[in-house]
Amino acid sequence: MKIIIQIPCYNEEKTLPDVLGDLPRELPGVDAIEYLVIDDGSTDRTAVVARLNGAHHVIRMETNVGCGAAFNTGLRICRERGARIIVNTDGDHQYRGDCIGELVRPIMEKRADMVIGCRPIHAMNEFSWTKKKLQYLGSAVVRKMSGTGVPDVTSGFRAFSAEATRRLDLRSFYSHTLETLIQAGRKGLRIDHVPVRVNPPTRESRLIRSTGHYLWRSTLIILLSYYRCRR
Repeated sequence: MKIIIQIPCYNEEKTLPDVLGDLPRELPGVDAIEYLVIDDGSTDRTAVVARLNGAHHVIRMETNVGCGAAFNTGLRICRERGARIIVNTDGDHQYRGDCIGELVRPIMEKRADMVIGCRPIHAMNEFSWTKKKLQYLGSAVVRKMSGTGVPDVTSGFRAFSAEATRRLDLRSFYSHTLETLIQAGRKGLRIDHVPVRVNPPTRESRLIRSTGHYLWRSTLIILLSYYRCRR
């Protein structure tokens, strides 16, 4: 059983050593754990820092293609490198590496094809009251459209069986979180979720330029993902 933990990155040279240093080296029932960094056209030393801090595989995109496209590239590379389970985490060190064992357990026990690590949104002081309300509302909409019960639909901390990723047809360059969940739900994949812990924020989100921009892009992704799965 091989697990590859993939980390899509854009200009994360400052936080990447902490991310890689926090990842598990071994887990019960797992023969090998490897780390893949997808450098999404960074202008800093992200790729160099990744190699110096223990990444087994580093893929460097020539230009900045977007989080969604980098994520999808990572899935393909993980499958090619023999992963049976693929974990996705972020390069800003938001998610705790010691939660990965809990994240992959439902897949290892063959109870799920995809697992979402759900953050304690209500307790995250860096989220404003407005952001928390939008998070709850957006999650309710995506749960309805995907037919799932995931409380935190925008969490990027996820685990997939390699076989499950073959059934996903991802097209969004902006973000992968909503599209993967809607597709997985509509295609009948078994989806589970587990509570995870988070680290203090290291920077502002790069996906959210403004609330209006984020809502517009997210709504478009939700509608297009839902429509494609109905065809």
